[in-house]
Amino acid sequence: MPTYVYDVLDLKGNPTGEQFEITQSIKDKSLTKHPKTGAPVRRAIVAPAIAGKWSPIKQKSSLSNKNLERLGFTKYERKGSGYMERVAGKEGPSSISAD
Repeated sequence: MPTYVYDVLDLKGNPTGEQFEITQSIKDKSLTKHPKTGAPVRRAIVAPAIAGKWSPIKQKSSLSNKNLERLGFTKYERKGSGYMERVAGKEGPSSISAD
C-alpha cells in the first residue's frame, strides 16, 4: 500500500507547515480530517521516493557478488556455451559444464 503525505490546514484552509504520513489503500478516498486531532487536512503533492542505483536503499538490497557471498549464496555466470563459472560463494563446484 502507498504512503501518502498530508498537510494540516488552519481554519482558513491554509497549510500550517505541519505534515504527517499515513499508509492507505490506493482505493481509499483522501482524508479530510486528521485521524487523531480532527484538524482539517489535504493530501500533499510530493515527489515519489524511488530507489535508483545511487540510493543507499538500492545498494543494501543489491544482488552484487559481494552481497550474495556475504549472505551465504552461490552465484554462477555463463562464460560460454554450456559452461558456467562460480563468481560468488564458496559452496559447490567452481564450474559447471554441459559436457
